[in-house]
Amino acid sequence: MSRTRFVHQALCYGSADEFLEGTLTFARDGLDAGDTVLAVVASHNIGLLGEALGHRSDEVEFVDADDWYGSPSRTLGRYNAYCAAHDTDETGGPRRVRVIGEPVWSDRTAFEVREWMRYESLLNIAFAGTGHWVLCPYDTRVLPVAVIRSAVRTHPELALGARQSAHCGRYLDPADFYAECDTTRPPALPAGRDDVPFARGRSAHVRRAVSAYARGLGMSEQLTHDMVSAVHEAVVNSVRHGGGRGVLRLRSDSDHVICEISDTGTTAVPPPTPPPFPGHLPPDPRAASGHGMWVVRQLSDLATEALAPSGSVVRLYFRRSAAL
Repeated sequence: MSRTRFVHQALCYGSADEFLEGTLTFARDGLDAGDTVLAVVASHNIGLLGEALGHRSDEVEFVDADDWYGSPSRTLGRYNAYCAAHDTDETGGPRRVRVIGEPVWSDRTAFEVREWMRYESLLNIAFAGTGHWVLCPYDTRVLPVAVIRSAVRTHPELALGARQSAHCGRYLDPADFYAECDTTRPPALPAGRDDVPFARGRSAHVRRAVSAYARGLGMSEQLTHDMVSAVHEAVVNSVRHGGGRGVLRLRSDSDHVICEISDTGTTAVPPPTPPPFPGHLPPDPRAASGHGMWVVRQLSDLATEALAPSGSVVRLYFRRSAAL
């Protein structure tokens, strides 16, 4: 198949044979065309596809999906960096990157599953201007029905085996899917005695508060650094764009450490228009602004935002299972 634009397909498979029917020809066609081929799949599928490829398996880069799909934003950033590093050939000419990317859905909370669905939809925006090709396997034997149903709403095409595909009639524009995800938000955090007010010139106070909270939970030095850096960046954004003052709330539950940054809004006339997909898409490295929320999302496991001229709330999540 000769495809020049970005292609994003879902492969729903219910057996090893169906997995190979959808991925083997995809990988071979890519190698024959001189494409870079990356397979980020479940560990048992690495062995399955590698054996089927035979001696050509050395031409494919295999990665265990559990080691790649840590958080939605960092995964998107990782794919972006990989494609940027492999999208030219030895002569400097353009090269397509083909990815077999099998997201990890197990051991996720309902909130995390929703954010991974959002990630699948955002791939269509992040790589829209490229000629890369991403094939996402979905194992119907083990995945929840809701996850399988989301595939036809976040992928423009459904792979139907070797070199066959169909347009997904239920595919939803990423902007609409993004808005739909935002209709279900976690409940607001209640005020507490330990809330940390912030304003211009108070960023050092915020960093000390976050660091002390992280140490109290026994978080590692690296995770503490990431948490302090992410909150600092979010607070700086809030001060700059949200009226100059706000409140930081620090909480934790059985799954996550939660840092919520809320501000009082801005009196600017006309009010600023919130950016689309804030911080989800890699910023232009040459741009003077627009990097803040991208950095925040790269440092945290999950992040949600409600941006409005009357006041914004950014909530950052750090997984407890990785904090100790």
